[in-house]
Amino acid sequence: MKVLFSFLAVIVALVAAISTAGQTAGQPISPWLTETERARFEQLRDSGFEALYNLDYDKARQNFAEIEKSFPQHAGGPQYLASSLWIETLHKSRRLQSSLYSSKSFYSNGDEKPDPKVIEQFRTWTRASKKLSEARLKQYPKDVEALYFLGCTEGLKASFEEAVERRHFAALRDGSDAVDHHRQIIKIDPTYHDAEITIGLYDYVLGSMPLPAKIIAGITGARGSKKKGIATIERVMREGRNACDQARTLLLVLYTREKRYGDAAALARELAAKYPRNYVYRLEAADALVWQAFSIPTNKAATNPAAADEAFAIFELLLHDKAVADTAARALDLIHYEYGEALFKAARFERAAEEFIAATKVDGADQGLATMAHLFAGRALDAGNKREQALGQYRVVLSRPDVFEAHDEANKGLRGPFKADARN
Repeated sequence: MKVLFSFLAVIVALVAAISTAGQTAGQPISPWLTETERARFEQLRDSGFEALYNLDYDKARQNFAEIEKSFPQHAGGPQYLASSLWIETLHKSRRLQSSLYSSKSFYSNGDEKPDPKVIEQFRTWTRASKKLSEARLKQYPKDVEALYFLGCTEGLKASFEEAVERRHFAALRDGSDAVDHHRQIIKIDPTYHDAEITIGLYDYVLGSMPLPAKIIAGITGARGSKKKGIATIERVMREGRNACDQARTLLLVLYTREKRYGDAAALARELAAKYPRNYVYRLEAADALVWQAFSIPTNKAATNPAAADEAFAIFELLLHDKAVADTAARALDLIHYEYGEALFKAARFERAAEEFIAATKVDGADQGLATMAHLFAGRALDAGNKREQALGQYRVVLSRPDVFEAHDEANKGLRGPFKADARN
């Protein structure tokens, strides 16, 4: 279950909170922002999140810092700054793409330590946002915007605590508080659909639990459904005010988990077209297409050749098209690695080995990823009946620091050739 909660907590990073404008109809309270202030606030917010979704973190933080400076009484500035810092942290550690969270090995503690300066800055901004939201709620307990920001900040803290600090109980506590506050919003204003992302994700998590865990959770009154959770998030995608793309981002990940690969690919294409500088959406599309092409065991190369061809074209675009490749340059090791995985599933073993080896040669390549690339290059060479070259790759793995039990797997490769169906 820790893997499931960790995986879904990280997804929250992709669901960066954007406040809706305005208050509940007929609510007799003093507005948090005047109409003039609101227009400026929304302009800075929208520009900042467009930059954030295009992976331009400097521009995004410039906009969010201006919000914090211009509207110091509002929780938006520090909350958006914390969101941008969190997403950039994931990006730098190659954790923005959802397929990386499908392996239990990712959740081992490892030697990676979070930067204390990043943690302190994140805590400073989330504390400031929470304080401003709570101050507003003391005056106006039913202010849905303040409740929304409070819940978003708690959800952001939960995802950071889980994925970066590995503080599981703190993450569960803050995540539960976020859901409670957003449910309170829906009771006040059922049309405030943006708040339902958190609620839908909560239902999905509970619905994904194994039966014994569901029974224990049910004793406390906690019940959920994967079907209901996805339906709720789909409603946000259709009817939300400002969280539609956040809902699409979350759904493409959940669709992949539910083997709805065609739906996931469609959403990823849509997001990639809207945010052309965000190579992560292109990788998500390629990942879904690869699963769509090779998910059914068969002796054929692919059950859906068109999906396979489209996936390979995306990888080629990311690696060679100058209009796209410059924005993906920081992740060439990851792109080569995932291209290698796709080619391996297609039984194109020699080309797969080339891509895995290319991943190891990228300047500044992640060292753990490079070790795994050497291991999978060995497997691809074995599968292509190039035993001597495969042995060389396994020996390279043993010469490097061990990650994710790579040494054990390399020793298995030295004892005997790797054999596997191309789609495993």
